[in-house]
Amino acid sequence: MNSTTTRRTRAAATGAAAVAALLALTACGGDGQGAAGEPETPDEPVDLRMTVWTADETQLAQFQEIADAYVEANPDLVSGVTFEPVPFEDYTTSLTTQLAGGNAPDLAWILESYAPEFVESGALVDVGPVLEQTEGYEYDDLLDSSLSLWQKDGGLYAYPFSNSPFGIFVNTDQVEAAGQENPADLVAAGDWTYDNARDIAAAAAEKSGKQGLVVRDFDFQAWENLSSVWDGWGAAPWSEDGTQCTFTDPAMVDALTWIHDATFTDGAMPGPGTTADFFAGDAAMTITQISRASSLDDSFAWDVVPLPAGPAGQQNVIGQAGIGVFAAGEHPDVAADFLAWFTNPENAATLAAYFPPPRESLLNAADLAAANPLLSEEQLQAVVVDGIQDAVTKPTHQNFAKLQETVRAQLDGLWTADADVEAVLTDTCGAIQPLLED
Repeated sequence: MNSTTTRRTRAAATGAAAVAALLALTACGGDGQGAAGEPETPDEPVDLRMTVWTADETQLAQFQEIADAYVEANPDLVSGVTFEPVPFEDYTTSLTTQLAGGNAPDLAWILESYAPEFVESGALVDVGPVLEQTEGYEYDDLLDSSLSLWQKDGGLYAYPFSNSPFGIFVNTDQVEAAGQENPADLVAAGDWTYDNARDIAAAAAEKSGKQGLVVRDFDFQAWENLSSVWDGWGAAPWSEDGTQCTFTDPAMVDALTWIHDATFTDGAMPGPGTTADFFAGDAAMTITQISRASSLDDSFAWDVVPLPAGPAGQQNVIGQAGIGVFAAGEHPDVAADFLAWFTNPENAATLAAYFPPPRESLLNAADLAAANPLLSEEQLQAVVVDGIQDAVTKPTHQNFAKLQETVRAQLDGLWTADADVEAVLTDTCGAIQPLLED
């Protein structure tokens, strides 16, 4: 195991422990109730802090512009809003460590995989009343399907600010140089499948000497990102009610066999220890969320297409992130009021440049194209508007922190050329079944 893998393994284990500690603390403390209606004016204006995992300067500048307008409009409430970037790979670890250490931010992004844990923990304020009562907010415009992950007993414990579909970004220069058919043409012909994507990726990698198809942010650690592939097989890691392991179901065995062979037999996907950044020109294709488009430049010709079809057909997959207000923060009522401002119709339209909103009125290609000139209306229709329809999210569970690390450790046995896929998945189910029953 290399040093990078060791660090990430330790971070994941620490993250699981930190979330568990948070759950224990909040079970004895806060009830997650709080801000409703107009915030009380503090004795003096307060500073708000919100943790995020983006370090993109353009996105941070956009956030700050929205926040500065709030400060200007509410000088008696706030003196400033600070956005605190935390690296994605350490994000949940750092956030839960802050919470357990009594240094809670006022607001934070929360990854969808951890949504059930945070919602159930009591750490978050019910922001539904504030959003509903804010003049001009148009709460009814929010899609019920987008809210469901963040709701409990009629309350809304985070606003799903990003509903970003997964698609495939294509370096069309590399694909053309390898003499391969353009994926967009295969989409139009109804022939865009994972097998065809694998073949194109392998040919492009062989020609360029670089990599073929990269599942971004997977890196043989964040196994849940592979759901963007296995959903095409109709596979899932556990049952819908979260009580039974399904890693050994035939669909999952077939899907992970496909991924294993694409990596170790076909040369279509990078193997362990290989770093390949599509946006730096290191790969022919990458599976990632549409919000990553901000990383593109004009150094190569590119396109973006929907996820391919697998044996079970084409399945749209989204990654979702919520913005929550912490009950343990110093100013939860003011933070909830700021959240209502940050996500109102006007600002949601601005944020749509990078983060597809849960607002039905904004989910059309024309409005999204106005916010994001990098992508054409055709691309936005195919990958974003259509990609949100009937989409599934990445795996979530009330016990996800412990499950994430346990599954990761078990799947280490899969990432060798001679791995016995069925045996590894049988062991995986044996290891996680007790955690599913907790």
